[in-house]
Amino acid sequence: MARAQLVPLLLAIVSFHKLAAAELSYDFYKDSCPQLEEIVKKKSYELYDLHGNFATSSIRNLFHDCGCSGCDASVLLDSLPGMISEKKSDNNFGQRNYKYFDVVKGDVEAACPDTVSCADVLMLAGREGVINLGGPYIPIKLGRRDALFSRKEDADMELVKKDADMSTVLDTFSRLGIDTEHGVALLGAHTIGRTHCRNLVQRLYPIVDPAINLEYANYLKLRCPSAVTNDTSVQYSRNDRDTPMGFDNNYYNLLLQGKGHLKVDSDLSLDPRTKDYVAKFAQDNGYFYTKFAEAVKILTEYKVLTGTEGEIRKVCRVANPK
Repeated sequence: MARAQLVPLLLAIVSFHKLAAAELSYDFYKDSCPQLEEIVKKKSYELYDLHGNFATSSIRNLFHDCGCSGCDASVLLDSLPGMISEKKSDNNFGQRNYKYFDVVKGDVEAACPDTVSCADVLMLAGREGVINLGGPYIPIKLGRRDALFSRKEDADMELVKKDADMSTVLDTFSRLGIDTEHGVALLGAHTIGRTHCRNLVQRLYPIVDPAINLEYANYLKLRCPSAVTNDTSVQYSRNDRDTPMGFDNNYYNLLLQGKGHLKVDSDLSLDPRTKDYVAKFAQDNGYFYTKFAEAVKILTEYKVLTGTEGEIRKVCRVANPK
């Protein structure tokens, strides 16, 4: 395609995305489901109280949904004959607690039938996950609609791989409309949750990645004692041993000590494009919260379905019957 033809096309795509985001609003359900946010807040806390890891799953599922084909709840769809879902992508290994989004959606449906999308429920539950773990309140615009399908190959291609280099990571953020500082802030979500050994052992065996503090590497080897793992392995190491269930800036302090788990974690504190932001967030938890909230706002408005696009699913794991 000639450059003269390509530029108008790109401008049209950008304009479409901006228009879609503009159709979202903070009071979208003011008349149709005014109790929505309180319902999601209450149920999310109940699930967190019963299953503490629901909070971390909610945050991670928000990230992985928006990072692949936009914030459309496609990550929640099960596979069907002829459709292998995003859940099956290696880039979504370790994702879990999908079933609880149907629990939250069930309460929403009882109050407001056929009104609220799973995509909006997912965004709000992710926001509540951050709050339940002590993080900042994040204003979330609403009005998304749900995808009709989910494709493993999209997640394979669009989500960042565990061993991606910093240029790839920053390019991915740029595609999502997120600049470097906000990208570093988003990765602060690694302060909670855990890293499965299968995503870690290549940095420990046969030799330790020099970017990892050697004493810490020895601890990680206790958690992951073999270079051989499998898809069902439950071995893991918590990302933050100091405040494992606290959403705070300690992640950045750990990076400065050489205690990052994934390659991207270690690279953040070493790459000249990102290391100053790591130091700034490590020094100021409030500033981290501000930039993280700003980044989530940008992310959750990326490439959404609105108006008559997609559908409003009754059950989050399956599209509505035709």
